[in-house]
Amino acid sequence: MIEPDETPHHDADGIDRRGFLECMSWAGTGLLWSVSAGIPAALTMAKAAAAAPATTPFSFVQISDSHLGFKRPANTDVVATLQAAIARVKALPVKPAFMIHTGDISHLSHADEFDAADQLIGEAGLPVFYVPGEHDVLDADKGKAYLDRYGKGSQGSGWYSFDHSGVHYIALVNVQNIGEGGLGRIGRDQLDWLAKDVSGLSSETPIVVFAHIPLWMVYPSWGWGTDDGGQALDVLKRFGSLTVLNGHIHQVMQKVEGNVSFHTARSTAFAQPAPGTAPTPGPMVVPAGTLRQHLGIAEVNFVRGSEPLAIVDTPLGA
Repeated sequence: MIEPDETPHHDADGIDRRGFLECMSWAGTGLLWSVSAGIPAALTMAKAAAAAPATTPFSFVQISDSHLGFKRPANTDVVATLQAAIARVKALPVKPAFMIHTGDISHLSHADEFDAADQLIGEAGLPVFYVPGEHDVLDADKGKAYLDRYGKGSQGSGWYSFDHSGVHYIALVNVQNIGEGGLGRIGRDQLDWLAKDVSGLSSETPIVVFAHIPLWMVYPSWGWGTDDGGQALDVLKRFGSLTVLNGHIHQVMQKVEGNVSFHTARSTAFAQPAPGTAPTPGPMVVPAGTLRQHLGIAEVNFVRGSEPLAIVDTPLGA
């Protein structure tokens, strides 16, 4: 639940929330992010389970693309695969501080789909920070159902920011007013808000940005990119540590450009083809018994500055 507030606000979890107090819960894929000395680092669930608390002062989980309500051959039981991801989160010996969801909670923006996602992800017992995917804003009012449920205290179509343990987190919405060819679009109002939001921050502040569609041009002919994503990155280029988390493409891809590390997460619903390997993107049927190898979690090591991300894929079925 988001509540307007002009001053930093600390709760029992130590989360300093600018602009809201707490979030409602829901669903997706699984990365565990730990932060030590203000620097995010993403871990597999297995590695996190083995880590001593002293090396993980706090952690958070990224989940994405749950598509509750999807019932096609690519995955006839999205509930079961989401439950498997949540079970891994619940099994962690050190409880994460929160989750980030990078979009497509639902498949058709139906209330019962949101209800199911809320119930499943709520079993993890964590606050969740979220952004909508394009499947979450399919209702006649273009996202009103999503905002009514999850957007209290957010700006515009659902963007906001918060701080936790020296890291500044920025939630951007790039699924309203989709651009030509299906590309994401942030829009001038949100870009102006972004500039104001970070104007008072030191350039040494670690920044984590999360949105549904990748901010970098993964594969523009499939709409896998954001047409004004470069403008957002220009606003943030002065920061020495910038991590950008996305969903949408249902597979792990990463890129490092200078001080910016980009990472896209897997879905817990279904796989999509690698860029250019099929006529179009969309749900991909995989050989029987291999679905969970295409879903799940990944290990990502992140350090400040220009060092590259190192990703070790850990499928949900591993």
